[in-house]
Amino acid sequence: MAYEHKENRGSMWPNDQDGNTSRPIHKGTINVDGTLYTISAWDNETPSGKKYLKLQVQLPYKTKEKEFESKPQKVNEEDLPF
Repeated sequence: MAYEHKENRGSMWPNDQDGNTSRPIHKGTINVDGTLYTISAWDNETPSGKKYLKLQVQLPYKTKEKEFESKPQKVNEEDLPF
């Protein structure tokens, strides 16, 4: 059984960048109000030199190797049954 985060909790781990500095330095998952998201972090710096972490949160996606939730897609409102 895989670990499941409690609601409104998450975790991140160091990410192997394989020499590619555009990849996030940390990756993880977070459960927000019962929905699981992936979270990524990069080192960043303001123009004045102050360092901070830049974050990205997104819905997980499906691949052939791993089962995740699908990416959100635009829905034509005329196709909705209600």
